[in-house]
Amino acid sequence: MLLGLFISLLTLVADQVSKHFIFRFVLENGSPYDVCDYLNIVSAFNKGVSFSMFDNGGLWGRIILIAFALGVIAFLLLWMKDETSRFVRVSLGLIVGGALGNVIDRLRMGAVYDFLDFHYGAYHWPAFNVADTFICIGAFFIILHAICHRKKVSK
Repeated sequence: MLLGLFISLLTLVADQVSKHFIFRFVLENGSPYDVCDYLNIVSAFNKGVSFSMFDNGGLWGRIILIAFALGVIAFLLLWMKDETSRFVRVSLGLIVGGALGNVIDRLRMGAVYDFLDFHYGAYHWPAFNVADTFICIGAFFIILHAICHRKKVSK
């Protein structure tokens, strides 16, 4: 479990440090800042969940989202404690660290700070951050592990 907790801590630090420096960068250089033909750095505050869903819930919406995230984190930590696979523990650590990073944003700023804006021409993917990236990678690895290690059901 210690490895998973360590990965959670590293993920959380990477997320919070990236948000701090990007926020300062945007203050100095403006938003959007064109990095290349398909990536901008923006300054976006997401009060909802993925793709800004449920972003008009006010204070109670924020409290519910924080409580829900903390419940999911508690579940993942219990799973991590009992998990035998190091690969899955690391993957859970990525998700927990990313989720904690976004919870910290909600507590400090009332919203999650997003800054990565990938696009193709006029089509933009919703802005996201490092925490979201780690959450997706962790979830992908858990699904990959489940597919590769599924037990065959005898007929």
